[in-house]
Amino acid sequence: MGRTRVQLQGKVVAITGGARGIGLEIARACAAAGMKVMIGDLEDAAVQEAAAELGSHVCARTLDVRDTRDFAAFLAATEAEFGPLDVLVNNAGLLRMGPLVSAQPDDIRLQLEVNLAAVITGTQLALQRFVPRGTGHIVNMASSSSMIATANGAVYSATKYGVLGLSRAVRGELRGSDVHITAVMPGVIRTRMTTEFRSAFSVRTIEPAEVGKAVVRALRKGSAEVYVPREVGMQGLLFTVLPARASDWVKHLTRADRVMS
Repeated sequence: MGRTRVQLQGKVVAITGGARGIGLEIARACAAAGMKVMIGDLEDAAVQEAAAELGSHVCARTLDVRDTRDFAAFLAATEAEFGPLDVLVNNAGLLRMGPLVSAQPDDIRLQLEVNLAAVITGTQLALQRFVPRGTGHIVNMASSSSMIATANGAVYSATKYGVLGLSRAVRGELRGSDVHITAVMPGVIRTRMTTEFRSAFSVRTIEPAEVGKAVVRALRKGSAEVYVPREVGMQGLLFTVLPARASDWVKHLTRADRVMS
């Protein structure tokens, strides 16, 4: 028997990295579904402007996801404004492209802190609320790079592999409860992060609004893993099951290994 479709009207959601790009579109989709939305981002002017654009049921707060106390205060502020938290979307992330051999230590550390450590922090803080209540939903933004590691994005891919592994492990811990966790794996999304990506005939670029819609569908259905667009899942499966040399050859043939160049 499948899970009962969840009604989102009036539910409370907190979204990190919500001032622009995918985070903004997730906030827009959640607000359109009738949810009460709190968005957090590092730049105060940008996040306040985004909240004003999205309407009266959206509030904003500056947030540095690397700071555990600040993250906890962000969730506390969400509950003070709207009531008990129902959903956390760990969306904040960044990418520094280039060969690992020449990567700067600060860039490596920043990606590890924002893309992975902060997701672990947010997931734990949300679970500390959800598990005692017996309900709640965490959405962790992974990436197609969680399955299809590409050249010149080694650290980014490592962090996103980590997000997928975290989500799958926690899903096992939550089995049998009404607390859910979803890993969302977007492909190439048209945002500031991907403006320097090269095209590849195996990779379709889509708009960030599609990710927002997918997240709302996942919240309603309780999906464990979501691929945007859907073919990303098939590509990831292919690269996973092929022997390493064959996988590398297919990446090269389809130019998937040149995207982050």
